[in-house]
Amino acid sequence: MVFSTRSLVLSAVWLSTMGVIADSNFNWDTVPLDYDSSAAGNAAIAIARYPSRSSKSDYLGPILLNPGGPGGSGVDYCRRSVSYSTPTVSWFKSDAERALWIPSSGYPALDESVNAIAEQWARAQVQGQLAEERAKGYLQYITTDNTARDMVRIMEAFGQEKLQYWGISYGSALGATFAALFPNKVGRVVIDGVLDMDAWYSANLTVQEADTDKALQMFADGCFAAGLNDCAFYAPSSAQITANLQALLASVKTNPLPVITPISYDVFGYTLLKNSLFSSLYSATSLFQLLAEGLANLAKGNASTIYTSFVEVPPFECPADSNSTSPPMPFHDNAFEALFSIACNDASAVNDTVSELQQFYFEAQKVSSFADLWANWRVVCSGWKVHRPGRFSGPVRAANISFPLLVVGNTVDPVTPISGASIRSKLNFLQHTSVNAPSTCVFGYLREYFVNGTLPEVGTVCTPNSPLFPSSEGNSTASGRRDLKSSEAGRAIGAAQRRVTGY
Repeated sequence: MVFSTRSLVLSAVWLSTMGVIADSNFNWDTVPLDYDSSAAGNAAIAIARYPSRSSKSDYLGPILLNPGGPGGSGVDYCRRSVSYSTPTVSWFKSDAERALWIPSSGYPALDESVNAIAEQWARAQVQGQLAEERAKGYLQYITTDNTARDMVRIMEAFGQEKLQYWGISYGSALGATFAALFPNKVGRVVIDGVLDMDAWYSANLTVQEADTDKALQMFADGCFAAGLNDCAFYAPSSAQITANLQALLASVKTNPLPVITPISYDVFGYTLLKNSLFSSLYSATSLFQLLAEGLANLAKGNASTIYTSFVEVPPFECPADSNSTSPPMPFHDNAFEALFSIACNDASAVNDTVSELQQFYFEAQKVSSFADLWANWRVVCSGWKVHRPGRFSGPVRAANISFPLLVVGNTVDPVTPISGASIRSKLNFLQHTSVNAPSTCVFGYLREYFVNGTLPEVGTVCTPNSPLFPSSEGNSTASGRRDLKSSEAGRAIGAAQRRVTGY
């Protein structure tokens, strides 16, 4: 059973036609908007329920799944104000206004120009004021601690006293916050891809980039080891592959390339290349070969492959007019607004000046060349003006919990490095969370934990089912199917990343 965060009530008919329900049952759970006062009204949490295949006698109760973000729908379970839950967080009066403000290809990277931070700071002030003015009455209640309280209500609605939960990426922050607030209500809680909670609640996410450059280096190492047959960006050494990649970044920064496809067009430059690289790190086994092909073509002056594989977005089109016979689209793609509403509501107030943010970014660059992706969170929160008095803001110390948490991480995770927590079960690989690096070993331990409450030995290490660069030798048909699926996955990850972060 998966859920999202408070945002937008729809009819089940629409969700069925959109393919959201599939084999699930869709519903909403009504919860207080403000747990301290009924005067604020209610929120509706969107939930997709996937029926258990167990017999009634073997049924062990529902498991809540949160896929991260915050800002991805999940539907599944949509956290407060995300996608199908209500009230919907929106800083804009229309989809057209949103599209005009947030470029489909994302904001320029903070290191693309000398005034990028100053421009982003100015945009943050506008966004903060719009959010304060247009989301009055509910915005201050869109926080992680309230979503944790929502989970208590959801479980109680199913007749459960304790939470069974699998939290992925940001979902780990929600799970850890739940355990800190309700230690006696922990049933089975999996924390998968651990956010540093002190960093989250202080809007200082530099620590989250600790593995990002390591992950990119694994692309170079894996490409060299795979050889030219399985890595199109191959060079005689991993150092040369890295050098060639850096040369490409420098080239498109000063000489961006035009790209036109049957459904879209853009100027492929530095920011889009960095976005493509970062997107590939989420699911390396699915995307590294595709990335290599895109880079090889880019080196020849053709940006089409990498663009269509990772960052292509169809141009915005206005919704059907009032004379249209088609019903309006009910889904609110408010991922960008939802993420920063939750993140900035949770965090302590950020009052940094432009010069202070520039210094913050300078220090973050010492940790990773992808510092712009994480430093932008603090830049956006510098314009935030809404903070609910008494909200939970850490520290997160889950002491005396009623059942041990299962904490899972990867040896190299570009987003949630294992330095974020003490890991009980570790996947010896590069990906973001266990779900992006399928492992029979890991899933076996997850099953044992949920079914029997059995924990793996501390320090248990699993391996993934697939290598970084799967061999295509002798199986061109399978390779073609994999390339198609990889391309679809790359675009989905890239689109989600830009919708959520603006990059």
